[in-house]
Amino acid sequence: MQPTQESFAVRPPQFWRSPRAWLREHQLSRGYWIFFTAAFFFDAGFAVYFFLFNLYLLDFRFDEKAIGFINGAFTLGMMSGTVPVGILGRRIGMRPLLLVCFVAAPLVGLLRALWIWQPAQIALAFIAGIAMCLWTVSFLPVVAALTSEKNRTAGMSIIFSVGVGTSALGGAICGYLPDWLGLAGFALSPAAVKRLILVGSCILAAAGISAILRLRLATPAKSADVAGRATQRHWLALFRLRPFLRRFLLCMGLWSALIAAFAPFANVYLSRDLHVSLASIGLIFSLAQGVQVLAGILLPILIRRAGMLNGIFATELVTAALLLLMAGARHRGLAIAFYLAFSAAQWMSSPALYNLLMNETPEEERSTAAGFTMFINNLAASVATTFAGILYVRFGYTAVLAGVSAFAVAAAVSTRILLSRPTAAPPLAQTHLADAASD
Repeated sequence: MQPTQESFAVRPPQFWRSPRAWLREHQLSRGYWIFFTAAFFFDAGFAVYFFLFNLYLLDFRFDEKAIGFINGAFTLGMMSGTVPVGILGRRIGMRPLLLVCFVAAPLVGLLRALWIWQPAQIALAFIAGIAMCLWTVSFLPVVAALTSEKNRTAGMSIIFSVGVGTSALGGAICGYLPDWLGLAGFALSPAAVKRLILVGSCILAAAGISAILRLRLATPAKSADVAGRATQRHWLALFRLRPFLRRFLLCMGLWSALIAAFAPFANVYLSRDLHVSLASIGLIFSLAQGVQVLAGILLPILIRRAGMLNGIFATELVTAALLLLMAGARHRGLAIAFYLAFSAAQWMSSPALYNLLMNETPEEERSTAAGFTMFINNLAASVATTFAGILYVRFGYTAVLAGVSAFAVAAAVSTRILLSRPTAAPPLAQTHLADAASD
């Protein structure tokens, strides 16, 4: 049955009227809240880490070219691990992968903060990417397993929103911590302060392992025949992906490439091109997270009014326009305003796209779909980040951002055309995110 016009009417969000009633209505399980705790610590720690790390490299005279190679190696590591991790998850379950992730990722993060040598940074970034892909591949299937189709959107939205909120708080603290330490009488260099924060963020991320130890997930069948058939199906899936997934992977790859062409360099852009201080960068980062939270609140209303694909298309076109405006801005305040708007617009399409992927994919194939999505995303991001760093050094931010804007338009048009084709899923499957507007 097709949704009626009345079903797209915007009703007052129940969450803001009564958060407790909203949570009771969605009946999120105890297992979900245990995983939420682990995700809270992991996301909070690494949000601070990734906010600060490229600025830390600037203190040691790394330029955009070197930073591009390092970030490219990180995404290449994530890409290399996604398919094997997806297959391994089907054989041994997601919980062991999460345990390894919560140990390995913080340890490698510590090494990256302490060993400042470009070849070592590239190698450690690759290893860090492999460790982090354990989280990216596990996240969607675990949330899907701990929720039902009825409350899955709410479950994902809570984790996304809280992650954004902790990032905003962490960015503000990072920006002002050097001043606070100075007032307290600690005479530390800028690099030493950043190193201290990076170490602390790794410890915070590792604290989530206590929740993973209490998490209970269904384990896959132990039969060797079952495991063998599962492995075979995964490798055959390389050549027999569902038509929707093939189209989705192309669209996500294009979008990931254009985001990766600027996102890793955003703080470097603020510091070098706009000459913004660390304290102000921290404040801007926090504001960017805040506008992303607001965008997340407005997204269901947009989807309800415009439809899933029209909403995604609109946010991607707005992202392209803001990149072009940022490229042409001559006043620092105006460029920062466009950057904040860009942060909101580019973030809005991600929850919708991932929710669409999970809704259009059968439960038994979700880990495969997540694995291949992350594989394509990281392949595109690795190439885009590496070449973008080279281009920024050679041509500057104005010319490159204008080119990325044109690429964003192409990605938006491709998404609108390719994902509008009929799929085997029921028509209402694409309206689940819109239903969140009434929650």
